[in-house]
Amino acid sequence: MILLNGVTGFNYVNKKSPPTVDRRQFKNICFIAITKNGGNILSFDEPNVGRNFYKVKVKVFGEHMYILLNISYPFLAFATLIEFGNIKFVDNHLLNREFSPFYRVLNVSELNEPLLVRDVKGKIIVENDNELNDAEVHQITYWKPVRIGDVIFNYWD
Repeated sequence: MILLNGVTGFNYVNKKSPPTVDRRQFKNICFIAITKNGGNILSFDEPNVGRNFYKVKVKVFGEHMYILLNISYPFLAFATLIEFGNIKFVDNHLLNREFSPFYRVLNVSELNEPLLVRDVKGKIIVENDNELNDAEVHQITYWKPVRIGDVIFNYWD
């Protein structure tokens, strides 16, 4: 997976802003997908200064879980636990079918892929395929994420 420019939600002021996903569309798709499967939406939290993703808490298939959507790109994931700096990503094949026509549903193996960062003569290099901007690399240096999923769905401020 390529870490696209702006995926973290960070950008320098003089650079072009990253795209944003459609909030209303996401909310509607969540409602349809969850109620169609006999579930309920318990909360719908929008991104904020310290979180670059939508966080939707649902109860579906008898389980509590979260649906996450990156603010800039249509990257979606499922999780069973969300704490500051700790997200337990899970696969859910039934919900994957509901959301995949609209979003790129990331699986656990992609999200848990190690983030490879090294220092070359004082310059930080992200070795994973990426188009990250300098502001994002600076944030990676500061926050020290260990997985790709920690970059795509972050609590950086």
